[in-house]
Amino acid sequence: MKNLLREFVSSPWGSLVVLLLSASLEVLGDSFFQSGLYRASASHRVGWFAAGVFVLGFYGLFVNLPPWNFGELLGAYVALFFLVAQVVAKLRFGQSPSLPILVGGSLIVAGGLVITLWKR
Repeated sequence: MKNLLREFVSSPWGSLVVLLLSASLEVLGDSFFQSGLYRASASHRVGWFAAGVFVLGFYGLFVNLPPWNFGELLGAYVALFFLVAQVVAKLRFGQSPSLPILVGGSLIVAGGLVITLWKR
């Protein structure tokens, strides 16, 4: 299993898939906590918090399984996290990004591209 995972993340597309899944799990887990804090009745809060703990725990395990230098992939991860967060904000909470979020987000994505693609 370790060799298969190592081989999968050794390709840029495999790493992208793992990072995208990791960002999705992190954003989803965070959204569960937000639902528990601000949108759920008292009787449903515990369920949202438990779901958040489960999903964030799974994210932490999943993102750390591959033996990569995470610092080198940080730019791509942060950009993916931002993009996934905007999709979840729209789909789960009906929140559209404002102009400052779009401008700042474009800087995040541009920074992620610089960090990821800059050849040393």
